[in-house]
Amino acid sequence: MNITLLCTSHDHPVNKWLEVWQQRQQFEHNVVLCRDKKHLPGGDILFLISCSQIIDATTRSHYRYTLVLHASDLPYGRGWSPHIWALLDGARTITVSLLNAEDRVDTGDIWSKRVIDIPSHMLYDEVNKKLFDTELVLMDDAVRLISAGGSPTPQRDDITPTYYPKRSPADSEIDPNLPLSETFNEIRLMDPARYPAYFRLHGHYYTIELKKVDDDEVN
Repeated sequence: MNITLLCTSHDHPVNKWLEVWQQRQQFEHNVVLCRDKKHLPGGDILFLISCSQIIDATTRSHYRYTLVLHASDLPYGRGWSPHIWALLDGARTITVSLLNAEDRVDTGDIWSKRVIDIPSHMLYDEVNKKLFDTELVLMDDAVRLISAGGSPTPQRDDITPTYYPKRSPADSEIDPNLPLSETFNEIRLMDPARYPAYFRLHGHYYTIELKKVDDDEVN
């Protein structure tokens, strides 16, 4: 099959995983990685992974299937950065959904779902690893199901969808007056390179970076 991966961000950490998947599939499928929808070659499957562009019906028509990876148990958690919002709300698991891309965001039929555990001690990079590993499994699911002539299932219409807003830099601000035990969950989930946790104190801004270390590094 001719498969395209569209990830519009050059610096997104998922890129390393996409390159691994591309290499893994190279003997059975032709897989290309694109950064802009204007460079899409057309083909059998288009995967939208961390894609910030609107992929309209005309663009999707150049592929047999256009699929989205979304880190929520749809129809719950449509919108932006759903796993971050859910973990900030205290979730200990994440459901990652593979669905058809449609004009209305995150409304497409579901091909597959996977659930992963996210313990409260995990930092952003550990969460990313679990999430991206699972996304590759779902991409494998897609290739397998499509090759076998499978079909997706419509999202449940007896559930009222929920929506998350797009995150902004203000969502990474930490209150320095709160104890660490109350702010740790926020700090651990912020990417220190792209969306660092920060606080304001004594007329200055400070960013925060957490690093998990072994016992022998502090004792």
